[in-house]
Amino acid sequence: METQLPEQPRRVIAHLDCDSFYASVELQRRPELRGQPVVVAGNGPRAVVTTASYEARRFGVHSAMSAARARRLCPNAIFVTPDFNAYREKSREVWALVRERLACPLQSMSVDEAYADVTAIDKPLRALRDLVAEVQESTGITISVGVGPSRLVAKTASDAEKPAGFVVLSREQACERFAGEPARLLQGVGPRTQERLAELGLNTVGDLQAADTEELVARFGERMGRWLKQCAFFHDTSPVQARPAAKSLSSETTFDEDVEDLAALEETIRRLAADVCGGLQRRNMRGRTIGIKVRLDDWTNATRARTIEAWTNDQDAITTIALELLRAYAPARPVRLLGVRVASFEDEGAARPSTPAAQLALEL
Repeated sequence: METQLPEQPRRVIAHLDCDSFYASVELQRRPELRGQPVVVAGNGPRAVVTTASYEARRFGVHSAMSAARARRLCPNAIFVTPDFNAYREKSREVWALVRERLACPLQSMSVDEAYADVTAIDKPLRALRDLVAEVQESTGITISVGVGPSRLVAKTASDAEKPAGFVVLSREQACERFAGEPARLLQGVGPRTQERLAELGLNTVGDLQAADTEELVARFGERMGRWLKQCAFFHDTSPVQARPAAKSLSSETTFDEDVEDLAALEETIRRLAADVCGGLQRRNMRGRTIGIKVRLDDWTNATRARTIEAWTNDQDAITTIALELLRAYAPARPVRLLGVRVASFEDEGAARPSTPAAQLALEL
Protein backbone atom coordinates (compact mmCIF):
# COMPACT_ATOMS: atom_id res chain seq x y z
CA MET A 1 0.00 0.00 0.00
CA GLU A 2 1.26 3.45 -0.89
CA THR A 3 1.94 5.86 1.94
CA GLN A 4 -0.05 9.05 1.36
CA LEU A 5 2.22 12.10 1.58
CA PRO A 6 1.17 15.76 1.62
CA GLU A 7 0.57 17.12 -1.86
CA GLN A 8 3.59 18.99 -3.18
CA PRO A 9 3.67 22.05 -5.46
CA ARG A 10 3.75 21.13 -9.15
CA ARG A 11 7.27 20.88 -10.49
CA VAL A 12 8.75 20.02 -13.86
CA ILE A 13 12.26 18.62 -13.42
CA ALA A 14 14.54 17.47 -16.24
CA HIS A 15 17.58 15.25 -15.98
CA LEU A 16 20.04 15.85 -18.82
CA ASP A 17 22.60 13.10 -19.37
CA CYS A 18 25.23 13.15 -22.11
CA ASP A 19 25.26 9.72 -23.75
CA SER A 20 28.51 7.78 -23.31
CA PHE A 21 30.22 11.15 -22.91
CA TYR A 22 33.94 10.34 -22.88
CA ALA A 23 33.54 7.84 -25.70
CA SER A 24 31.49 10.39 -27.67
CA VAL A 25 34.27 12.96 -27.38
CA GLU A 26 36.80 10.39 -28.58
CA LEU A 27 34.58 9.46 -31.55
CA GLN A 28 34.43 13.11 -32.59
CA ARG A 29 38.21 13.17 -32.67
CA ARG A 30 38.42 9.76 -34.37
CA PRO A 31 35.28 9.40 -36.49
CA GLU A 32 36.65 6.26 -38.15
CA LEU A 33 35.82 4.45 -34.89
CA ARG A 34 32.09 5.11 -35.11
CA GLY A 35 30.05 1.92 -34.84
CA GLN A 36 32.97 0.09 -33.24
CA PRO A 37 33.22 -1.18 -29.64
CA VAL A 38 35.34 1.58 -28.09
CA VAL A 39 36.62 1.41 -24.52
CA VAL A 40 38.19 4.44 -22.83
CA ALA A 41 40.71 3.15 -20.30
CA GLY A 42 44.26 3.60 -19.10
CA ASN A 43 46.94 1.36 -20.52
CA GLY A 44 48.69 0.23 -17.33
CA PRO A 45 48.54 -3.35 -16.03
CA ARG A 46 45.90 -2.37 -13.43
CA ALA A 47 43.97 0.12 -15.55
CA VAL A 48 40.19 0.38 -15.29
CA VAL A 49 37.50 1.35 -17.76
CA THR A 50 36.44 4.99 -17.65
CA THR A 51 33.57 4.52 -20.10
CA ALA A 52 32.63 2.49 -23.14
CA SER A 53 30.61 3.00 -26.29
CA TYR A 54 27.22 1.35 -26.49
CA GLU A 55 28.66 -1.18 -28.94
CA ALA A 56 31.11 -2.30 -26.21
CA ARG A 57 28.45 -2.23 -23.50
CA ARG A 58 26.53 -4.92 -25.34
CA PHE A 59 29.37 -7.27 -24.38
CA GLY A 60 29.00 -6.42 -20.70
CA VAL A 61 31.74 -3.80 -20.53
CA HIS A 62 31.05 -0.97 -18.06
CA SER A 63 32.84 1.77 -16.15
CA ALA A 64 35.11 0.83 -13.20
CA MET A 65 35.64 -2.64 -14.64
CA SER A 66 39.28 -3.68 -15.00
CA ALA A 67 40.61 -3.13 -18.50
CA ALA A 68 41.86 -6.72 -18.51
CA ARG A 69 38.35 -8.05 -17.93
CA ALA A 70 36.95 -5.72 -20.58
CA ARG A 71 39.42 -7.19 -23.07
CA ARG A 72 38.26 -10.69 -22.21
CA LEU A 73 34.61 -9.77 -22.60
CA CYS A 74 35.15 -7.88 -25.84
CA PRO A 75 38.35 -9.04 -27.57
CA ASN A 76 37.68 -6.83 -30.60
CA ALA A 77 37.30 -3.65 -28.56
CA ILE A 78 39.39 -0.63 -29.51
CA PHE A 79 41.03 0.85 -26.41
CA VAL A 80 41.61 4.59 -26.19
CA THR A 81 43.62 6.37 -23.47
CA PRO A 82 41.47 8.99 -21.68
CA ASP A 83 42.13 12.69 -22.27
CA PHE A 84 40.45 14.47 -19.36
CA ASN A 85 41.41 17.93 -20.55
CA ALA A 86 39.47 17.31 -23.76
CA TYR A 87 36.47 16.01 -21.79
CA ARG A 88 36.42 19.05 -19.50
CA GLU A 89 36.62 21.40 -22.46
CA LYS A 90 33.72 19.70 -24.21
CA SER A 91 31.75 19.66 -20.96
CA ARG A 92 32.16 23.43 -20.56
CA GLU A 93 30.94 23.91 -24.13
CA VAL A 94 27.84 21.76 -23.60
CA TRP A 95 26.73 23.19 -20.26
CA ALA A 96 27.42 26.80 -21.23
CA LEU A 97 24.95 26.31 -24.08
CA VAL A 98 22.43 24.62 -21.78
CA ARG A 99 22.62 27.47 -19.26
CA GLU A 100 22.26 30.10 -21.96
CA ARG A 101 19.24 28.48 -23.60
CA LEU A 102 17.29 27.35 -20.54
CA ALA A 103 18.12 30.20 -18.14
CA CYS A 104 16.69 28.23 -15.20
CA PRO A 105 18.04 26.62 -12.01
CA LEU A 106 20.63 24.06 -13.11
CA GLN A 107 22.41 21.67 -10.77
CA SER A 108 25.52 20.10 -12.24
CA MET A 109 26.17 16.58 -10.97
CA SER A 110 29.28 15.76 -13.01
CA VAL A 111 30.92 16.69 -16.30
CA ASP A 112 28.17 14.90 -18.22
CA GLU A 113 24.90 15.24 -16.29
CA ALA A 114 22.76 17.88 -14.62
CA TYR A 115 19.26 18.52 -13.29
CA ALA A 116 17.22 21.49 -14.53
CA ASP A 117 14.11 22.92 -12.88
CA VAL A 118 12.11 23.97 -15.94
CA THR A 119 8.87 24.62 -14.05
CA ALA A 120 8.84 28.32 -14.92
CA ILE A 121 9.61 27.83 -18.63
CA ASP A 122 6.75 28.23 -21.06
CA LYS A 123 6.32 24.99 -23.02
CA PRO A 124 9.25 23.26 -21.29
CA LEU A 125 9.14 20.09 -23.39
CA ARG A 126 9.50 22.06 -26.59
CA ALA A 127 12.33 24.06 -25.03
CA LEU A 128 14.11 20.85 -24.03
CA ARG A 129 13.68 19.24 -27.46
CA ASP A 130 15.03 22.39 -29.13
CA LEU A 131 17.95 22.40 -26.71
CA VAL A 132 18.85 18.76 -27.40
CA ALA A 133 18.85 19.43 -31.14
CA GLU A 134 21.01 22.54 -30.74
CA VAL A 135 23.52 20.79 -28.48
CA GLN A 136 23.79 17.95 -30.98
CA GLU A 137 24.32 20.34 -33.89
CA SER A 138 26.67 22.70 -32.09
CA THR A 139 28.79 20.30 -30.00
CA GLY A 140 28.20 16.86 -31.50
CA ILE A 141 27.07 15.52 -28.12
CA THR A 142 23.80 13.60 -27.78
CA ILE A 143 21.79 14.17 -24.61
CA SER A 144 19.19 11.81 -23.16
CA VAL A 145 16.45 13.63 -21.28
CA GLY A 146 14.10 12.46 -18.56
CA VAL A 147 11.29 14.73 -17.39
CA GLY A 148 9.08 14.31 -14.34
CA PRO A 149 7.80 15.95 -11.17
CA SER A 150 10.97 15.12 -9.23
CA ARG A 151 14.66 14.44 -9.60
CA LEU A 152 14.05 10.73 -8.93
CA VAL A 153 11.51 10.34 -11.72
CA ALA A 154 13.58 12.46 -14.12
CA LYS A 155 16.80 10.54 -13.49
CA THR A 156 15.13 7.14 -13.83
CA ALA A 157 13.35 8.27 -17.00
CA SER A 158 16.54 9.56 -18.65
CA ASP A 159 18.18 6.16 -18.17
CA ALA A 160 15.20 4.27 -19.61
CA GLU A 161 15.74 4.73 -23.33
CA LYS A 162 19.40 5.56 -23.86
CA PRO A 163 20.92 6.67 -26.12
CA ALA A 164 19.10 9.77 -27.41
CA GLY A 165 16.09 9.13 -25.19
CA PHE A 166 13.40 11.67 -24.36
CA VAL A 167 11.06 10.23 -21.73
CA VAL A 168 8.34 12.17 -19.90
CA LEU A 169 6.62 10.50 -16.94
CA SER A 170 4.37 11.44 -14.07
CA ARG A 171 5.07 9.85 -10.69
CA GLU A 172 2.16 7.46 -11.20
CA GLN A 173 3.38 6.51 -14.67
CA ALA A 174 6.87 5.84 -13.30
CA CYS A 175 5.36 3.56 -10.63
CA GLU A 176 3.59 1.57 -13.34
CA ARG A 177 6.31 1.58 -15.99
CA PHE A 178 9.12 0.42 -13.72
CA ALA A 179 7.15 -1.93 -11.46
CA GLY A 180 8.56 -4.99 -13.22
CA GLU A 181 12.16 -3.77 -13.13
CA PRO A 182 14.69 -4.98 -10.54
CA ALA A 183 14.68 -2.90 -7.36
CA ARG A 184 18.31 -2.12 -8.24
CA LEU A 185 16.89 0.36 -10.75
CA LEU A 186 16.09 2.80 -7.94
CA GLN A 187 18.78 5.32 -7.09
CA GLY A 188 20.38 4.36 -3.81
CA VAL A 189 19.59 0.64 -4.07
CA GLY A 190 22.91 -1.09 -4.62
CA PRO A 191 23.65 -4.77 -5.19
CA ARG A 192 23.92 -5.52 -1.47
CA THR A 193 20.57 -3.85 -0.72
CA GLN A 194 19.09 -5.73 -3.67
CA GLU A 195 20.35 -8.99 -2.14
CA ARG A 196 18.83 -8.14 1.24
CA LEU A 197 15.53 -7.28 -0.42
CA ALA A 198 15.63 -10.57 -2.35
CA GLU A 199 15.99 -12.41 0.96
CA LEU A 200 12.55 -10.99 1.79
CA GLY A 201 11.20 -12.05 -1.61
CA LEU A 202 11.30 -8.46 -2.87
CA ASN A 203 12.95 -8.59 -6.28
CA THR A 204 11.25 -5.86 -8.30
CA VAL A 205 10.13 -2.29 -7.80
CA GLY A 206 6.57 -3.61 -7.76
CA ASP A 207 7.44 -6.08 -5.00
CA LEU A 208 8.82 -3.19 -2.98
CA GLN A 209 5.68 -1.16 -3.59
CA ALA A 210 3.60 -4.01 -2.15
CA ALA A 211 5.92 -4.66 0.79
CA ASP A 212 4.89 -4.05 4.37
CA THR A 213 6.52 -0.86 5.61
CA GLU A 214 7.07 -2.15 9.13
CA GLU A 215 8.81 -5.24 7.77
CA LEU A 216 11.15 -2.99 5.82
CA VAL A 217 11.82 -0.89 8.93
CA ALA A 218 12.58 -4.03 10.94
CA ARG A 219 15.01 -5.23 8.29
CA PHE A 220 16.68 -1.97 7.25
CA GLY A 221 16.09 0.46 10.11
CA GLU A 222 13.66 3.33 10.51
CA ARG A 223 15.21 5.81 8.08
CA MET A 224 16.20 3.48 5.28
CA GLY A 225 13.13 1.24 5.57
CA ARG A 226 10.73 4.15 5.10
CA TRP A 227 12.95 5.68 2.43
CA LEU A 228 12.84 2.45 0.40
CA LYS A 229 9.06 2.47 0.50
CA GLN A 230 8.85 6.10 -0.60
CA CYS A 231 11.45 5.52 -3.30
CA ALA A 232 9.47 2.58 -4.73
CA PHE A 233 6.56 4.97 -5.27
CA PHE A 234 8.92 7.64 -6.67
CA HIS A 235 8.23 10.15 -3.93
CA ASP A 236 11.01 12.75 -3.93
CA THR A 237 10.94 16.41 -2.89
CA SER A 238 14.67 17.17 -3.17
CA PRO A 239 15.22 20.55 -4.86
CA VAL A 240 17.32 21.43 -7.87
CA GLN A 241 19.98 23.58 -6.28
CA ALA A 242 21.77 26.09 -8.47
CA ARG A 243 24.70 26.54 -6.16
CA PRO A 244 25.90 30.05 -5.19
CA ALA A 245 29.54 30.95 -4.60
CA ALA A 246 31.27 27.67 -3.92
CA LYS A 247 32.47 26.84 -0.42
CA SER A 248 34.02 23.72 -1.89
CA LEU A 249 34.56 22.08 -5.24
CA SER A 250 34.00 18.37 -5.70
CA SER A 251 33.61 15.61 -8.23
CA GLU A 252 32.04 12.24 -7.57
CA THR A 253 30.87 9.19 -9.45
CA THR A 254 28.44 6.36 -8.78
CA PHE A 255 29.69 3.07 -10.17
CA ASP A 256 27.59 0.92 -12.48
CA GLU A 257 28.48 -2.00 -10.19
CA ASP A 258 29.90 -1.81 -6.68
CA VAL A 259 33.70 -1.91 -6.68
CA GLU A 260 35.96 -3.83 -4.29
CA ASP A 261 39.25 -3.66 -6.18
CA LEU A 262 41.53 -1.03 -4.61
CA ALA A 263 43.36 -0.40 -7.88
CA ALA A 264 40.07 0.48 -9.56
CA LEU A 265 39.17 2.81 -6.70
CA GLU A 266 42.57 4.49 -6.85
CA GLU A 267 42.26 5.01 -10.60
CA THR A 268 38.88 6.63 -10.00
CA ILE A 269 40.38 8.91 -7.32
CA ARG A 270 43.00 10.05 -9.84
CA ARG A 271 40.31 10.86 -12.40
CA LEU A 272 38.13 12.71 -9.90
CA ALA A 273 41.09 14.67 -8.55
CA ALA A 274 42.02 15.69 -12.09
CA ASP A 275 38.45 16.88 -12.63
CA VAL A 276 38.43 18.92 -9.41
CA CYS A 277 41.84 20.43 -10.09
CA GLY A 278 40.81 21.41 -13.59
CA GLY A 279 37.84 23.28 -12.09
CA LEU A 280 40.03 24.99 -9.49
CA GLN A 281 42.57 26.08 -12.06
CA ARG A 282 39.93 27.47 -14.42
CA ARG A 283 38.54 29.56 -11.56
CA ASN A 284 42.00 30.51 -10.29
CA MET A 285 41.06 29.04 -6.90
CA ARG A 286 43.20 27.21 -4.36
CA GLY A 287 42.18 25.32 -1.23
CA ARG A 288 43.77 23.80 1.86
CA THR A 289 41.32 21.02 2.76
CA ILE A 290 41.37 17.90 0.59
CA GLY A 291 38.76 15.25 1.26
CA ILE A 292 37.16 12.10 -0.07
CA LYS A 293 33.63 10.75 0.18
CA VAL A 294 32.91 7.03 0.13
CA ARG A 295 29.49 5.39 -0.04
CA LEU A 296 29.51 1.66 0.58
CA ASP A 297 27.12 -0.91 -0.83
CA ASP A 298 25.07 -0.89 2.39
CA TRP A 299 24.48 2.86 1.97
CA THR A 300 26.98 3.77 4.72
CA ASN A 301 28.64 7.12 4.00
CA ALA A 302 32.14 8.00 5.16
CA THR A 303 34.21 11.14 4.67
CA ARG A 304 37.87 11.72 5.36
CA ALA A 305 39.81 14.96 4.94
CA ARG A 306 43.15 16.57 5.60
CA THR A 307 43.96 20.26 5.94
CA ILE A 308 47.44 21.30 4.81
CA GLU A 309 49.56 24.38 5.49
CA ALA A 310 49.55 25.95 2.02
CA TRP A 311 46.71 26.61 -0.43
CA THR A 312 46.99 24.59 -3.60
CA ASN A 313 45.30 23.56 -6.82
CA ASP A 314 48.18 21.32 -7.85
CA GLN A 315 46.88 18.07 -9.28
CA ASP A 316 49.76 15.91 -8.06
CA ALA A 317 49.51 17.21 -4.49
CA ILE A 318 45.73 16.83 -4.27
CA THR A 319 45.76 13.40 -5.89
CA THR A 320 48.45 12.17 -3.50
CA ILE A 321 46.51 13.25 -0.42
CA ALA A 322 43.22 11.86 -1.72
CA LEU A 323 44.90 8.51 -2.38
CA GLU A 324 46.41 8.49 1.10
CA LEU A 325 43.00 9.15 2.61
CA LEU A 326 41.44 6.30 0.63
CA ARG A 327 44.20 3.87 1.61
CA ALA A 328 43.96 4.86 5.26
CA TYR A 329 40.19 4.38 5.25
CA ALA A 330 40.53 1.02 3.46
CA PRO A 331 36.84 0.39 2.65
CA ALA A 332 35.69 -2.78 4.38
CA ARG A 333 32.85 -3.32 1.90
CA PRO A 334 32.30 -2.80 -1.85
CA VAL A 335 32.10 0.87 -2.82
CA ARG A 336 29.05 2.33 -4.59
CA LEU A 337 30.10 5.99 -4.82
CA LEU A 338 33.42 7.79 -4.62
CA GLY A 339 34.15 11.51 -4.50
CA VAL A 340 37.01 14.01 -4.13
CA ARG A 341 36.53 17.44 -2.58
CA VAL A 342 38.64 20.56 -2.04
CA ALA A 343 37.56 23.30 0.39
CA SER A 344 38.91 26.15 2.59
CA PHE A 345 39.65 28.52 -0.25
CA GLU A 346 42.04 31.45 -0.04
CA ASP A 347 39.37 34.14 0.25
CA GLU A 348 37.66 32.47 3.21
CA GLY A 349 40.31 33.58 5.69
CA ALA A 350 40.27 30.27 7.50
CA ALA A 351 42.57 29.82 10.45
CA ARG A 352 45.73 27.80 9.90
CA PRO A 353 45.54 24.23 11.15
CA SER A 354 47.30 23.20 14.32
CA THR A 355 49.12 20.41 12.46
CA PRO A 356 49.71 19.87 8.74
CA ALA A 357 47.90 16.51 8.81
CA ALA A 358 44.93 17.36 11.02
CA GLN A 359 42.03 15.01 10.34
CA LEU A 360 38.40 16.09 10.31
CA ALA A 361 35.06 14.92 9.01
CA LEU A 362 33.48 16.70 6.08
CA GLU A 363 29.77 17.39 6.14
CA LEU A 364 27.88 15.07 3.83
